[in-house]
Amino acid sequence: MRTNVLYYGDNLEVMREYFPDDSVDIVYLDPPFNSKRSYNVLYRESTGAASEAQVEAFEDSWRWGEPAAAAYHQVMIGANSEVARILGAIVEGLRRSDIAAYLSMMTPRLIELHRVMRETSSLYLHCDPTSSHYLKLLLDSIFGASNFLNEITWERFNFHSDARRWGRIHDVMLVYAKNVGRHRFRPIRKGYDPEYIRTHFKRDKDGRLYRLDNALAEGQGPARRFFGEFIQPRKGTHWRWSQERIDKMCADGKIVLTSRGKPAVVRYLDEMMGHTIGDVWSDIPEINSQAKERLGYNTQKPLKLLERILMASSDEGDVVLDPFCGCGTAVHAAQKLSRRWIGIDITYLAINLIDRRLRDAFPGMEVDVIREPTDLAGASDLAKRDRYQFQWWALAKVNGQPVGGKRKKGPDRGVDGVIPVFLGPEEGYRNVIVSVKSGENVSVDDIHKLISVVELEKSIFGLLVTLTPPTKKMNAATIEYGTYGSDFWGREFKKIQIITIQEIFAGRKPELPWGKSPFAKAPIERGDEGKGNGRLFEQFP
Repeated sequence: MRTNVLYYGDNLEVMREYFPDDSVDIVYLDPPFNSKRSYNVLYRESTGAASEAQVEAFEDSWRWGEPAAAAYHQVMIGANSEVARILGAIVEGLRRSDIAAYLSMMTPRLIELHRVMRETSSLYLHCDPTSSHYLKLLLDSIFGASNFLNEITWERFNFHSDARRWGRIHDVMLVYAKNVGRHRFRPIRKGYDPEYIRTHFKRDKDGRLYRLDNALAEGQGPARRFFGEFIQPRKGTHWRWSQERIDKMCADGKIVLTSRGKPAVVRYLDEMMGHTIGDVWSDIPEINSQAKERLGYNTQKPLKLLERILMASSDEGDVVLDPFCGCGTAVHAAQKLSRRWIGIDITYLAINLIDRRLRDAFPGMEVDVIREPTDLAGASDLAKRDRYQFQWWALAKVNGQPVGGKRKKGPDRGVDGVIPVFLGPEEGYRNVIVSVKSGENVSVDDIHKLISVVELEKSIFGLLVTLTPPTKKMNAATIEYGTYGSDFWGREFKKIQIITIQEIFAGRKPELPWGKSPFAKAPIERGDEGKGNGRLFEQFP
């Protein structure tokens, strides 16, 4: 099985076709929550300002229909009778509602994830309180209730206010082991709060910060000798160590007597490991509009959140799977922490975003995308199956920003995409108008329409991306429309250009005065920061 790759397509199909049993070390999934909202990818203008064009990445809502009914039937006739009973009861109880459709679509995917996980692996399912209780029932039936590890509460800080109920401020992560007792886990610690240090620690004669700690533990025990005197522990307690250990600690200055003559342990701050992080995470804020790592994907999760999960439940070299990889935070964290990874997403918009993110964060990195078109036949097949996915794929190949289509937000005025180009210090940036044609019958009328849109948008350049070769009349029309002479670039550019998918596969690019990419750039990951299994201590922010 290949790793460090992205798969384009339905994760259920991908896992069944490409993933053998027991092949993945940790799974993180952040599937749509059934929030009844549509989520957009926000682009930026060449100036850095937000673009008016927003492309809908996915609609986070589910309906009971043929796909959900088919998924439900698949589970009901499948080998796992326990999960079939649970899902059957839920669907009948919820009367084939939207949430029943969501759970029916999720169940076969959870079954496949359990199949591909190794005995030592864990699964982290990121969800919200609207569905976490239903998902837990399904996970109990698939993994076994005894393999449930945690319900992690992540406090997101920016909450959804509502005048008629408490503000919704947290997400949930359900954590399961494939086999409890064999799963990988190491506690993660974080440094102490500066206010806690100020109020609980003192400095010794050498300036080291320390505090005194209790030397007792529960359970009755005998008296021990401290500095030549036997001292009886309080009723119901015992001294934590053997007499031999106590003698050494007294000699090393690690035990002292308080003003009341009671033994106490000296804890130096520079020797303490910090707080062990529990199942309530309130120290990782969600990504705000000013965050450097923000890529414009509404449901993007903080990199630190995924780093914590991977550090706790995987080792270097382990295989990380994110079957709903969205904007790629999990695979980014895996690459940063020297894990192998596999990401799957059903939209090419997301695949393209992750590809760019990884290449920006790790300069020189090349990302393989499996199941994307690699030849004309594959491109034609994609165009027939989903012309909007084809449009997004084709735009990515010419460094274009999607603008139109059924998932469009904001006006498009007949524009499928744009490419920002730089004309020079005085003229600044302008948009190339891009039209993508997936049909077989392109004609000179398509060039005339593109010219009309270019003039309507007060642009200079237009680009037609076509699956089929242009006609002689189309080529003649582009020549007739003329060229743009640039003193800054010292050359002329055709104002209307045509590029075919076959030419794109051959490595050709449009001849344009290229400017700044419309895609937000991920910060570069420098050196070995964050690598290694020894990073089990998180610095307090």
